[in-house]
Amino acid sequence: MTGGEAGVEQFLDAVRQGRYGDVPGLLRQVDAAGRKAALPELKRLRKEVRGWDWKRWEERSRVRCALRLAGAGCHTGAAAAADWIGGRDLRDWQDHSGPLLGVLADRDHAWLTEVARRLAERPAVAEDEYGLVHGLVLLTGCPAPATDGYLRGWVRAVHGRTLVDTLRGDRQTPVLAPRLLDLAETPDALTWSAAGADTSYDWPTALATLAAERVLDRKVLVDGCVARLLRGGRARDLRFPLALLRALGTTDEERRGRVPDWLGMVADAPSPVAAYAREVLAELALDGGLAVRDLAEMSGSVLFRTEKKLVRAQLTLLGKVLRRDPGAAEELLPVVTDAFGHEDTAIQARALKLVGRHLSDVHDARVREELAGAAELLSPVHRAAAAEVFGASVAVGARPYEEVLPPVPEVRPVAPAAATVAELVEELVAVERRPFDAPEEFERALDGVVRHAHRDREALAAAVREAFVGAYWLEGGEYAPTGLTLVLAALVGTARVTRVDVRRDASCAHEALTGAVDARLREVARQLAAGTPVPFLLAAPTRHTGAIDPMALVERLRAYRDAGVKPLPVDLAQALLRVRKAEPSAARAAAEAAALGTRAGTRLADWLTADVSLAPGLRFLERGRDSRSGRWWLADRLVIAVRERRAIREEFPPAFQWLGGAPVETVRGCGRYHWSGLRPLWPGVLPDDRETLAAWLLPSMAGGAEWDERDAAWGLTALAEGDGPAGPAVHLALAVGLGCRHAEDRLTAVDALLVLASRGDLDPALLAARLAELVTEGTVKPNRLADAARTAAATGAYATVWAVLAGLLPRLLTARQPPRGAGELGAVAAECVERCGGSGRITGLAETAARAGSSQVVVQARRLSVALGHDTDRASSEVVEIGH
Repeated sequence: MTGGEAGVEQFLDAVRQGRYGDVPGLLRQVDAAGRKAALPELKRLRKEVRGWDWKRWEERSRVRCALRLAGAGCHTGAAAAADWIGGRDLRDWQDHSGPLLGVLADRDHAWLTEVARRLAERPAVAEDEYGLVHGLVLLTGCPAPATDGYLRGWVRAVHGRTLVDTLRGDRQTPVLAPRLLDLAETPDALTWSAAGADTSYDWPTALATLAAERVLDRKVLVDGCVARLLRGGRARDLRFPLALLRALGTTDEERRGRVPDWLGMVADAPSPVAAYAREVLAELALDGGLAVRDLAEMSGSVLFRTEKKLVRAQLTLLGKVLRRDPGAAEELLPVVTDAFGHEDTAIQARALKLVGRHLSDVHDARVREELAGAAELLSPVHRAAAAEVFGASVAVGARPYEEVLPPVPEVRPVAPAAATVAELVEELVAVERRPFDAPEEFERALDGVVRHAHRDREALAAAVREAFVGAYWLEGGEYAPTGLTLVLAALVGTARVTRVDVRRDASCAHEALTGAVDARLREVARQLAAGTPVPFLLAAPTRHTGAIDPMALVERLRAYRDAGVKPLPVDLAQALLRVRKAEPSAARAAAEAAALGTRAGTRLADWLTADVSLAPGLRFLERGRDSRSGRWWLADRLVIAVRERRAIREEFPPAFQWLGGAPVETVRGCGRYHWSGLRPLWPGVLPDDRETLAAWLLPSMAGGAEWDERDAAWGLTALAEGDGPAGPAVHLALAVGLGCRHAEDRLTAVDALLVLASRGDLDPALLAARLAELVTEGTVKPNRLADAARTAAATGAYATVWAVLAGLLPRLLTARQPPRGAGELGAVAAECVERCGGSGRITGLAETAARAGSSQVVVQARRLSVALGHDTDRASSEVVEIGH
């Protein structure tokens, strides 16, 4: 062995042993030929390390560090070196920029510049290892690479309490600072606001200071801020450009020259940006620098927005402009009437008063007619005032009210299983790409697998292997597949199922539903693994809700009898739970099932004729109050009291014993976090008994709502469209959904409310009682509930919403201290009564309306009193005050 070969071997030994501190020194003793010869071994070792398990993590970390240094020094091409240095498997949380720069220091500047450029184009490397890339920039003197990753790394590196001084002394600042406004996602450090008088670490303040010192080009920064605000995005990402623009300030010339930009922001930007643009345009309007046409466009955009503060400010601005320039009334007043349709009747009153004050300045008959026609948008409480403003052309009398509810959802039949193997495999691939998102497609695919496996198992297995090549479950191994993949793995022979019922926690509602779904899948998988599949599944739904038509199940059982097939226990139990007892053909189906002469037929006949509900009782424990917030956590207090059912105890397999195999009161929200990919399939367990389903979904829904999770109201659509009585559990679930934090969840709850109402299944008094309990204990916030109620009413269901609020308001108004947001509920209630002509006496309303003051609760109580015809003289005078 020559001296050079010995040096290479010593170098490689150090890498193998993970002695990364010795690698730079040993590398210097290896010539170019030796480095080239070492590369294959380095690549082989890198591949080997990738396969080491977690038990060797410390050794793997040391060897990877050594490999990174060694490969950086041995590669001769800039592209190859950058690929090696930036390899994800060779990087860790430690900073090795110093040793790497030392290894690379003897290369020529052109080569290093290319490496720096390539590393900067890798977002993760440029951000997490900014020190390495910046070191190469300093080493070569090349321009700073203004990539997104490098910018993020730079922000992180320079951020601190000496920010201005740091930026002033960094030669990269003039290049990189303007580029910050091009980032699609703003780094966190740029969004932090300075606290109090300490602005030493505030980025907008620092950049504005440097712009004043002419270190930065102020015009470039202003242009960048405006362009970024116009692009829009999340509010947090616009916080920095907005704060920087405020810090820089705008000249009169810049404000006048960017009127189209400000108009665009007012129309579409998030509230803080729109408020700033409105301020700029308002200054121009008051200074005479904004054309009436542009003011009208601006006003139309602002008055269409939901932010009350912006709308009120714009009406005030229009009043000032009209007082100064009465001739603008014909162009501006039609825009003012856009506020006639605002949800806040106080804003409607202000807009009506403004129109009335300047209507005499409108001389065009067509414009006056247009203004009078817009009065149709006003709440009925303002109709009399509108008649005084516009004259007899405005109808004042009450109009016949007609409740508008959505049509009852149509039942969609489930398409039959795929006719060919090719069609089935295509469906399987689609279902696997979005597992469990579409229960209907999932059920069709599962039934299709069973049918085609019964006909030609080998053909189906071969097609599945080809379609899912590379899938982990095709190779077997330690990771057990779940869901549909378990069934497919059993089909191709890579999974074996010895037990159908896996032991689960009987005190957990989440485990109960998951266990039922999982048991069915495991039962099918076991039959496929044993090579004895049934011809089809009894529990395959015939309706999109997951339900089965009674006669369809009778025909399936007849086919089983004729073929001499014994039903699978879990499959038959699930079929019984899905069959529609309320179907007109249920009596006929029961008779034909009994005539089949099989045990399964007898069970179906008994099930269809038995008038026994599986719905458990619900009660609440007197515990669960949070020591800091004082809230009662619903999910921790909910107890599901299961009643013993003989049919469940004697006939149903263990996976369904939780429905009534034994009386138990310990099943409730278990307090543990649960995630299950099978959750979207839970409603399909009990599609014909939504009251029972609601009781078992409640712990999951209540926990999600109380922890402000998204998609907390996911089960309400199934409850609204399902079959069976809608009792306390369904209405409690609906009440929880109406108070969810996220608007999309409240919208789901509103849809469920309207569907229940259209089907005649909504009990307003029961829902009101549930809501009163949840509002009182803090689970549901009144402002969120008011938003949901307002949304439901706006669809035309004013009478329905009033029926609910009429039962809720007494509990709130008679409380020692009405909860915050109760006034918003009062406003929705008043709007509903004004629209639908509702009536009734509300306990506590007269006392609240008689209180002194002008709080929202008191004002809306007076308004509601007027709408209901109580204490009309006094309350009506108070309502008029809203417009002043």
